[in-house]
Amino acid sequence: MTSEISVRPYTPADAESWDSFVDSAMNGTMFHKQAFLAYHAPDRFAFHHLIFELSGTIVAVLPGGLTENGTKFWSPVGASYGSFVTNDVSYEMSQNIVDAFLEYGRGQQWTDAYIIPPPVVYAGEFNQHIEYAMLYRKFGFELHYISHAIDLKHGADYLRHFDKTARKTVRKVRREQLIRIEESEDYDTFYDILLENKSKHNATPTHSREDLEKLRQLTPQHLKLFLVYYGDIAIGGSLLFLCNNRVVLCFYNMLRYEYEHLKPIYLIMDETVRWATENNYAWVDIGVSQVPTAEDPMTPALSLIKFKERFNSRGLLRTTYHYRFADES
Repeated sequence: MTSEISVRPYTPADAESWDSFVDSAMNGTMFHKQAFLAYHAPDRFAFHHLIFELSGTIVAVLPGGLTENGTKFWSPVGASYGSFVTNDVSYEMSQNIVDAFLEYGRGQQWTDAYIIPPPVVYAGEFNQHIEYAMLYRKFGFELHYISHAIDLKHGADYLRHFDKTARKTVRKVRREQLIRIEESEDYDTFYDILLENKSKHNATPTHSREDLEKLRQLTPQHLKLFLVYYGDIAIGGSLLFLCNNRVVLCFYNMLRYEYEHLKPIYLIMDETVRWATENNYAWVDIGVSQVPTAEDPMTPALSLIKFKERFNSRGLLRTTYHYRFADES
């Protein structure tokens, strides 16, 4: 059946059908959409997105790009998550899609392929046929990161499931009203806080100020910004990525450290979970927790994980699958 599935590179003429397929698919996210990927400068990455068709109908799309002079394929490139986007397909179809991808890669003379799917909670149906098909075809694991997400199954009663410290702190902050949180469009102020915060860790943001402005123009429906104020001073904020109709991702949770004693992050977490619950999302993803300076990239940031667990979050794996074409010979 693999010969019946055709694989071809994406072209700009496919943009509408690609994004429409992602929106209707079982496991599509904003990171898979061309509208999102378009925020990158044209020459920043060697994109090589793929479309899989059966009898002229799209059955899967795979965003990605090439590195190492076109010898290594990565999915995603320029995004948080990639991998095959499909509907709720059978195992046989999943295996045939993976086989068609490997056939295509051999024809391109790739040496390696790296695939990073979203955690399973991003999918409308819990179906890991693609992941199993990759493992069956001898993909290995390159890396695992630990991510945490909050299950919103408790609805409006979510606060009762935070730990004692988080519940007490949230209630105190709300009661005293020294700080407040508001939805905002003031991305410049937020970015100033972001730069200040990152500089304390000798890091730079994933996105430039111009990147965020482009994302606002290209995918406004996928972004929501909250700012925390102490009087008229913005002291923290959170930029949420509304990844699909199931998951809200806290991409940036930032504060000005001189106001840390006011506990703005507790207010941010409470407001994020409240807003996501009221807007019928299923999960809040609060991101990976690794020590970026560690020799082993999988080293967990234990204090950060402990903080995230205060909000009733659970650990999820963010896994990189790796296929070595060179091992076939």
